[in-house]
Amino acid sequence: MENKKPIVVGIGELLWDVLPTGKRAGGAPINFVYHATQMGAEGYAISAVGNDLSGTEIVQELEKNHISNSLGTVEYPTGSVMVELKEGIPTYTIIEGVAWDHIPLTQESIDLIKRADAICFGTLALRSQTSKETILSLLSYAREDALRFFDINIRQSYYSKELIETLLHKANVFKINDEELVLLRDMCKLEGSDDEVCRQILQMYNLKYLVLTAGCAFSSIYTADEVSTIPTPRVEVADTVGAGDSFSGAFVYSVLTGKSLREAHQTAVETAAFVCTQEGAWPPYPNKD
Repeated sequence: MENKKPIVVGIGELLWDVLPTGKRAGGAPINFVYHATQMGAEGYAISAVGNDLSGTEIVQELEKNHISNSLGTVEYPTGSVMVELKEGIPTYTIIEGVAWDHIPLTQESIDLIKRADAICFGTLALRSQTSKETILSLLSYAREDALRFFDINIRQSYYSKELIETLLHKANVFKINDEELVLLRDMCKLEGSDDEVCRQILQMYNLKYLVLTAGCAFSSIYTADEVSTIPTPRVEVADTVGAGDSFSGAFVYSVLTGKSLREAHQTAVETAAFVCTQEGAWPPYPNKD
């Protein structure tokens, strides 16, 4: 990877986070791409927008931030999410029947996936049949050596055991937070300590990496023969919107550019800490280093 930029793709929800201070571009897989791009990746968004002003504006946000795209324009409104903040912690009200529920399968997006070094996806964009079929089809074109990054990203009722297991079989990197681990433990009847459960999941699905984040406490990244655990830095939190996605984008970019597990993890932790001090999921980076 030293001689070229890694190609990083996010598939799924592209939307406006409507915060108390105004609207900001977001959507977990595209947040991931934003942060990898800020660090130096060649980033792409695969999603859909409406034929409306919000769609035009969000495409302009992508272009302004050097994120290329393969977007369908569909006859549904561009997505939005109402975000309420309590002491910087967001709760989301996700609007249904929007453009990213209708992501089309195109030859352009298939060709892009075939080139990708890393692909990020989650459960949320598979809530509708159209986008579910598109995303599962696209993932079947991923290279065997590509990092296929599944951020479980559980929201409202848009998930099921069957869907999570389907995506785990498509993935070789899995990211989960401590609250989601409790849910998955119960759903899949996994027993033992959190550490033991993470190792079980890593082995059960033949993953390269399992990423566990525990908010303001710590994060751990598991491989078959190594684990890295780093305490979460204490910072003045503006909000935590997109912090987990920034962790993911920074980690994947670092791995793709040859950093060790510990180095990549440290970069991810520092990036997420910075994002927590800023408003919204796409803060400008002070510098690319």
